[in-house]
Amino acid sequence: MERAVRAKPDVTLDLSGLSCPAPLLGAKRVMDDLAAGQVLALVSDCPGTPDDLSAWVRHTDHELLGTEKRAGKRTAFFLRKGRSAAPAANAVLDIRGVSCPGPIVEAKKLIDAMQPGEVLHLIASCPGTPADVNAWVKTTQLELVAMRETGRSTYEFYIRKH
Repeated sequence: MERAVRAKPDVTLDLSGLSCPAPLLGAKRVMDDLAAGQVLALVSDCPGTPDDLSAWVRHTDHELLGTEKRAGKRTAFFLRKGRSAAPAANAVLDIRGVSCPGPIVEAKKLIDAMQPGEVLHLIASCPGTPADVNAWVKTTQLELVAMRETGRSTYEFYIRKH
């Protein structure tokens, strides 16, 4: 899996000596605070880190640029924070700071007034919102086009009305 990396890291996080999932959790905390395009060099000697990071980048818009062997059994993993292109939205509801079920209640009011095919961009900070949105779209004529965690406890959802 080793690939030469030419990107200079903006932040280096050495979590050598910690077992999984600590390196992944540490990387997530740092990535939450980076700007799109910035690079984290995560140094780990845990044998499970490559699998953890590979699975994580498949479910986020971050990119594993490559690895570099270090002294001992340590490996540096170079991760670029991504931001996938957002779908076009017809309306935006930024409801950060409102506790659940408030984000769903307000989103439902707005989406009820929208036309079929239109997309609502919902921004929320309640930690229960991802589960609430998933349950809501499964029981309605809505489609979750995209969801991403864009920062520490900040979630963005793109919901299409059918």
